[in-house]
Amino acid sequence: MRIVSWNCNGGLRRKTELLDALNADILVVQECEDPSAYGTEYRDWAGNHLWIGDLRSKGLGIFARSNLSLEPLDWCGEDFRLFLPARIGDKFELLGVWTQSTRPASAAYIGQLWGYLLANHARLGPNAVICGDFNSNRIWDRPRRTGNHSHVVAKLAQLELTSLYHQAFEEDQGAESVPTFYLYRKPDRPFHIDYIFAHQSLVQEPGFAFAVGRSELWLTASDHMPLVADLKF
Repeated sequence: MRIVSWNCNGGLRRKTELLDALNADILVVQECEDPSAYGTEYRDWAGNHLWIGDLRSKGLGIFARSNLSLEPLDWCGEDFRLFLPARIGDKFELLGVWTQSTRPASAAYIGQLWGYLLANHARLGPNAVICGDFNSNRIWDRPRRTGNHSHVVAKLAQLELTSLYHQAFEEDQGAESVPTFYLYRKPDRPFHIDYIFAHQSLVQEPGFAFAVGRSELWLTASDHMPLVADLKF
C-alpha cells in the first residue's frame, strides 16, 4: 500500500499529473480545493474521496483508489483544525492532518494536534497511520509549554507509532537532513514540518520504504515536498 502526503499549496486541480506519477493508493493532500465546488475534470480525478475545510479553495482531502472503501470516522475534534479521520477498507485507520493557527498561540499548530490526540488516543489502534502537515519541529519546542512537538512525539511513541522518516533515515527529531518545506519556496530556507507516523511493527515488514520528493521536481508546484510511504498491512 502506497500512501502519499503532500501540502499542494493550493490549486491541486492544476497539479494532479505530478501526483499521478507517484502511483499512490492513498493521497492525503493539504491545502487542496473541494472537488464538489469545481469542474468536472477535477471531480472525476478526485473520485473516491473525503474533504473538509472552511474555504472551498483550501482544505484537507483524502483520495483513494476506486477499489478501496473510504469511510469517514466520527472522532472527537470539533475544537481542533484540521483533522480528517477515515477507515480504509478493512486495513487501517488513517488520520489526515493539517494543523492551523488559533488563539491562544500556545494552542496553535502542534497544540491543535496535541489536543486532538488527547481526545482520540484510545481510537488509534495498531494499524493506525497519521500523516500530514504538522507545521512543527522539535527545534521550536518551548520547554514550559505543554503539548509541544516533543510531547506529541512522545505521546505517539506510547501508542507505538513512529515517524517513518526518522525510522528510514535513522535521524533524531530536530536533526533532519532532508527538508519537507521551503519557506517562500526559497532553497536557502529549508525546514522539516511534514510527517507520516505508523505502528512500529509496520516498518519491520518486507517492502517498507519511505522517500521525500526532490526539491528540483516539486518546488515549482509547492513550498512542500511530498512524503511517500510503502507499507504492508
